[in-house]
This record gives sequence, structure tokens and C-alpha cells, in this order.
Amino acid sequence: MSGAIATWDPRQLPSQAGRTIVVTGGSTGIGYWACEQLAATGARLVIAARYAPKAQEAIASIRSRVPGAEVLHVPFDLTSLDSVRQTAADIQGLGGVDVLVNNAGLVVASARRKTTKDGLELEVGGNFVGHFALTALLFPVLRDRVVGLGSLSTMMTKLDADDLMSERTYRPFRAYAFSKHAVHGFAFELDRRLRAAGDARKSLLAHPGYAVNELSEKRPGVITNSKGWQRLGGYLSAPVAQGKDHGAWPVVRAAIDPAADSGEFYGPGQMLGMRGTPVVQAPVTSSSSPEFGAKLWTLAEEWSGVEFPVPTAG
Repeated sequence: MSGAIATWDPRQLPSQAGRTIVVTGGSTGIGYWACEQLAATGARLVIAARYAPKAQEAIASIRSRVPGAEVLHVPFDLTSLDSVRQTAADIQGLGGVDVLVNNAGLVVASARRKTTKDGLELEVGGNFVGHFALTALLFPVLRDRVVGLGSLSTMMTKLDADDLMSERTYRPFRAYAFSKHAVHGFAFELDRRLRAAGDARKSLLAHPGYAVNELSEKRPGVITNSKGWQRLGGYLSAPVAQGKDHGAWPVVRAAIDPAADSGEFYGPGQMLGMRGTPVVQAPVTSSSSPEFGAKLWTLAEEWSGVEFPVPTAG
């Protein structure tokens, strides 16, 4: 049974003073909102993001709303394993991490199959393999938990574990959904390995539901302006959607709920998981299965060139 707090209030968060939280992709979208909300708890926030000017705009926005917030930026490109290794080294030099939120990701896949700088299919290589490598490299200095960013797309696309890199068949949404199947599989497999090793650290997963910029609070200079048709679509989706500020709620809960159990999956509790306050949800069975998790782990070590042992505690 879940140990999570049943009456969790995303507007009344527990203090995180003295803790360091790393959020990849924290300069925009869900990642930005998670950082702003977490900064208000007193945590030291590390935004791992590719574009320094955008990260500085996010930091200025957070500080304007959370006076005295401790927020800093480290460069991070999830499509380059060399960059991931450098980011891990930079973060290790900060004195360890309490929470790692693997939020960064490529959402809109290209019409044609593209690859990362290391030759991996762009969506899976970035959204999953880059974060697998970062988590493995930071694991020796991780004190509490890692949170993966899941997606409802896993309910819409059947997993083909033998074609994760879309070498046989490529379709944009399929590739994106496969990357999220992999993110799910990694989170649950890490949980299983932590439990088997007697390791008290946690692996959790969260998804934002149907979250759009148009329904979010305004943050000038941080949230990218939408095109006309996107604004219209966002406003029309209001009955079933929510702003990205609320979409960050499940991520924040997974990151700091002191009673959350490893292996839990948080998402909005209303409209079939599309909006509302965060609650524990059930993942699709294909990407949460032990068989897929074990296979995925082996593939990830091969693709990334990074071994990720989880030694027995003690």
C-alpha cells in the first residue's frame, strides 16, 4: 500500500531547506514550473539545461517570485553523451544531490528519423539514454531519489521492445511514445533493483497529464509564446486540460513527498489522468514488466557505454 500522504496539497509544500534538487530541462515548460515551486520550499535548485541565456531568464523569473532563492545553472545536452558526462562531473562538484528530476525531453519528433550525436535515434537516445547515463553517473552522490517524467502516450502506442530505436519502422509519435515506454521501464526496473539490494533510495515516476502553456500563469520571458492555432487549441482544451504550472504538481510530489514509496507513479487525479491534483496511478503493464526492465537495462548500458550497477547496501 502506498505510504504517500492522501491529502497532499500542491500549494502547501513541505520545507526542503538544506537539500539540493537537480531538474534537467528546468528552464522552460514543466521543468520551469517544478523549479519555481521547489524553490519556494527552500531547496537549492540546479537547472541542467542546454541554453544558458534561457536558463538565466528562468533563474531571474524564479528569484523575482521567490526572494533569496538559491538557483544555479549547469550546461546539459541530453543528446550528447559527452555533454552528459561533463554535466555529471559539474553536479558532483556541487557536493552531492538529494533529488534528481529527469524532466528534459524532446516532445515533437521530426518527420524523418534523426539521430543523436552518438548515433542513437533522437527521441529514445535523448529522452531515455541520456537520462539513464546521467542517473548512473550521479548515483554515487545521490542521497534520496530519482524521478522520471512519464507520459500518457504509453497508453496510446503499443510497445515493440525489439524496435525501440525505430530501425525497422519510424513514425514520429511512435518514436516519442517508445522513449516514454523506456523512461517508464527504467524507473520501475531501478525500483526493483534498489529493493533487491536493500537500498533505501527511491525511484519514482510522474506525468503531467494534458498540460498546455495557454492555461498556465504568465511568466514573461520564460514560457515561449504559442502560435495562433496553438493558443486557440489550448483555450478550447480548458475543460479537460490544465496549465503547465499544474502539470508540474505530480513531478513535485514525486520529488519531495516524504511518504512516497519507491516505484510509485504520480499523475493528475481527474479526467482520466489529464488534470487535477496528483495521485498514485497505475502504469501500462508492458513497460512496467520485469522482463522489459531487465532487457532495457542491458540495452541502455550498451547504448550509453555507462555501466550502472546497484550494489547491495551495507
